[in-house]
Amino acid sequence: MKQQVPPKIISTFEPVGFPDFGVDEVKAKIDTGAYTGALHCTNIRVEKSEAGKVLHFSPLGDPAVDATVTEFAVRYVRSSNGDNQKRYFIKTRVIVRGQTYPIAISLADRSEMRWPVLIGRRFLRHHHFLVDVGKRATYGEPVEE
Repeated sequence: MKQQVPPKIISTFEPVGFPDFGVDEVKAKIDTGAYTGALHCTNIRVEKSEAGKVLHFSPLGDPAVDATVTEFAVRYVRSSNGDNQKRYFIKTRVIVRGQTYPIAISLADRSEMRWPVLIGRRFLRHHHFLVDVGKRATYGEPVEE
């Protein structure tokens, strides 16, 4: 019999961090309507090197940061406006309420969007999060178990 894991309750907007890219805190929209998540990035490009393909990008649009990964996937995602977009997906870590979790997230230019980070239901379900739309995010507050 599968053991039930109690849900961790979070709000619809949460401060999150991406330690692999030096991002301590950015406000994320927790979107149960989105399957995957997205991280605002600019200068997204693939270059060939002796070791293979390398994906370069600037997290949160910071031109001073040139993040690189060698492991990535390319998939098509239906965006909020209904268009199919080619996106690069990476595996990284995200900090939510002081705890670090693995996440697969797409890189997208979200400069026209209100929130630079979107966390989708795939991540929420996998890590047993429950979204309370009446809850307000409190920075530094532990997740309710």
